Amino acid sequence: MSKQITLSTLLSPWVDLSSSRYGDLAISHLELDSRKVTQGVTFVAVKGHAVDGRHYISSAVESGANAVIAQADEERPHAFIETIHGVPVVYINGLNHELSALAGQLYPLDKMQLIGVTGTNGKTTITQLIAQWLELVEQRAAVLGTTGNGFLDALKPAANTTGSAIEIQHTLSELESVGANYTAMEISSHGLVQGRVKTLPFKVGVFTNLSRDHLDYHGTMEEYERAKLSLFTQHHCETAVINVDDAVGQKWAAQLDNAMSVSLKPLNTERAVFATNVVYSEQGISLTFSGLYGEGSLSVPLIGEFNASNVLVAFTTILSLGFDKQSLIETAHLLTPVLGRMELFKAQGKAKVVVDYAHTPDALEKALLALRVHCKGKLWAIFGCGGDRDAGKRPMMAEIGERLADQVILTDDNPRSESPQRIVNDMLEGMSQPEKAVVEHDRFKALQHAVSQGSEDDIILLAGKGHEDYQVLATETIHYSDRESAQQLLEATL
Repeated sequence: MSKQITLSTLLSPWVDLSSSRYGDLAISHLELDSRKVTQGVTFVAVKGHAVDGRHYISSAVESGANAVIAQADEERPHAFIETIHGVPVVYINGLNHELSALAGQLYPLDKMQLIGVTGTNGKTTITQLIAQWLELVEQRAAVLGTTGNGFLDALKPAANTTGSAIEIQHTLSELESVGANYTAMEISSHGLVQGRVKTLPFKVGVFTNLSRDHLDYHGTMEEYERAKLSLFTQHHCETAVINVDDAVGQKWAAQLDNAMSVSLKPLNTERAVFATNVVYSEQGISLTFSGLYGEGSLSVPLIGEFNASNVLVAFTTILSLGFDKQSLIETAHLLTPVLGRMELFKAQGKAKVVVDYAHTPDALEKALLALRVHCKGKLWAIFGCGGDRDAGKRPMMAEIGERLADQVILTDDNPRSESPQRIVNDMLEGMSQPEKAVVEHDRFKALQHAVSQGSEDDIILLAGKGHEDYQVLATETIHYSDRESAQQLLEATL
């Protein structure tokens, strides 16, 4: 939990308040959102990407802020202190870049070991596999990421994959106070660029892969790659576990002195863990491995080639933390699939439905290739594309669906403020035979169509939303869950 420190101690790396009459003021909670300020909370006012928090200083004071730490400018320079209704406002240069360090002053970590996972796809699965496995070898392990923050049996919803620097540090401190000695964090490219994990000490940094995503934010793939690489080059990261089956990962592993390479193919690198044989079945994945930690074999109840990679990356990460190989091998069969990540739903006599979060071209391609290995009948693909996001990937995803599935149903993802018809039209542009695609904007009806038409040997991939239980439409966010749709339709008598 947060400890109470003085304003002077909190700000000592930046300004000397030891002789100020406000130096002994007790600080116990930092807040970036003025709307969440209550009596005794300290408001941190920075110039953000969309909002300038300094415009809300008076509002925070009215709500009971005991002090304000604000970003300096020409008018109010570094170390300048003003008072508003008796409340001190201390100005700090470049405060927007110092939030991680500031939060670390109030919410310090003692013994918790951090694992940071970055990449386009696989972050949620890998962080949760790491936490599950650590729990299976009698550690207390938490996660921070897309599906929530906390211990796996009690996740609290998260607004973003990577929260603000202050939220992250506060959450980690609270988790440590209730016994977490390891936390596996998903780290987004946005979070890295915006310095949200800038001063966190990562015991291990993990790279999964890089493919097209978030170009609406980064502009180019080069900038996107640079953002991801910064976890290993501009942050404290003792060991880098890198998936070298990805071309970008292969390049990085050659550049990074602390890299541990992971591959589903044999490697002749010394610092590596690699698969020597992988077998896929409806029961899961069995693989034999070799490398720095010796040889062995693992069996896990997950499906798909990329899950074989995810498991091997998680395994290598935990080995690099110093855990016993044999205890990990013996508990591997107890690992469980992650919510909404290649999650299988089935009922006697009906097509199998696999719900997956795949919402990028690369993820959709990997999901369909993975399921083709398991599919005896027709492979169906139901997916859409988000509105107000990178439109360039729409025809790419439709082309992948047409090429790798036997039947494609185009539906809505989160259309947001865009016309659903326009999004679908963009997708149809990528298909050589668009007339063969079924268009059904209602996701539930799209799955209903596939389940009613499919046979028990068929597999239906319902992609794009995974664990999410909402859909963002033009004027509202409604409750909707692919997982609930799959359960409901497979239980129904058709």
